[in-house]
Amino acid sequence: MEIFIARQPIFNRSKKLFGYELLHRGNTDNVFPGTDGDRATSNLLVNTFLNIGLDTLVSSKWAFINLTKDHLIEKTALNLPPDKIIVEILEYVPPTPEIIAACVELKEKGYILALDDFVFAEGLEPLVELADIIKIDFQELSRDEVLQETQRLKNQGVQVQLLAEKIETYAQFDAAWKMGFHFFQGYFFSQPEMLKKKVLPSSKIVLLDLLAEVNKKDFNLEKIENIILPDVSLSYKLLRYLNSAYYYLLNEVTSIKHALVYLGESGVRQFVSLVVTSQLSSDKPYELLRASITRARLCELLADCSDQGHDGSELFLMGLFSLLGAMLDMPMVDIMERLPLPVNIKNALIDCSGPYYPYLATIIAYENGDWKNCQHLLAEINVSPKDMLRVYIDSLSWADTLTDEKPA
Repeated sequence: MEIFIARQPIFNRSKKLFGYELLHRGNTDNVFPGTDGDRATSNLLVNTFLNIGLDTLVSSKWAFINLTKDHLIEKTALNLPPDKIIVEILEYVPPTPEIIAACVELKEKGYILALDDFVFAEGLEPLVELADIIKIDFQELSRDEVLQETQRLKNQGVQVQLLAEKIETYAQFDAAWKMGFHFFQGYFFSQPEMLKKKVLPSSKIVLLDLLAEVNKKDFNLEKIENIILPDVSLSYKLLRYLNSAYYYLLNEVTSIKHALVYLGESGVRQFVSLVVTSQLSSDKPYELLRASITRARLCELLADCSDQGHDGSELFLMGLFSLLGAMLDMPMVDIMERLPLPVNIKNALIDCSGPYYPYLATIIAYENGDWKNCQHLLAEINVSPKDMLRVYIDSLSWADTLTDEKPA
């Protein structure tokens, strides 16, 4: 069976990461009715807790896990840690006496319950009373319908926290925030906050200039050394980068120059690009940086898995820079004018075209849980679903070694 596991971030009202919903499918269908849903949940639990590890997928954050009717009745959740997971009750689970009894037991044992894709219907009151979080889909319901659902809950005196699902733009985030929602799920943070052209502050112009310098063809290692050497923070980050699982060093690095020579032109370019990207995103949700680094590593590893012979270091930069528009609140075409990048990277990021773009499109489909499109794209770049899951997990772990966890 082909296994897909990904995660989608969930933020609080301060745009701090709260947790991840774990997305799973055992084949390319996006909906699992009946027993297929039970099998999908079973596979997710086995892979998450036995094969991969929950910490690898969500670190110290909450994991939202969907449970079907049968899994609730069979008390599957009681085998899971109540301080790490939030039990999502799917929208098609009927509020039968058995289900209600199972949910009461979960609450008594300290589990947090969430109702998924909530739309009020007669008979749901017992589940609503037990729920801690109610998720409302902003793509399925109109703005007026969302307001009706939230008002109905208020009128009934229900004390729950509301989670807005499928928030893909800052406008949707702002609307949900003003409605009083407590949590927000989706990739709104990966989009620019403003559509109009923005004047960059001088500090970010300096960073873009450094990014341009390190990506020039006539790369000057001594010039880069002179930039890094006096900066204690940069020096520390360089050594940390070398000590990540990405590199295996047989000999101790004794100087910044030694480190740069060891990395070589491609490695230095990657390192400086990582550091600059982290500073460019300093005023954004921290998940934006983590997503950029994950994409970078994932692009590089997909190139290694494929037989198409593309330059993995260039694909790394494409993935890393794929969210620059959101970091700077600028159109990607304006940013690319400032950077002397290879044409294949620019075509992918500006026009969604060229030989590199299918790699980025594959990652975006995977992030969104669009398994059918993801499988089609994997076939296009000649990478198996098994390899995709393996390198995805590798990329999450690597990103965690390079990013500091910040409290929600």
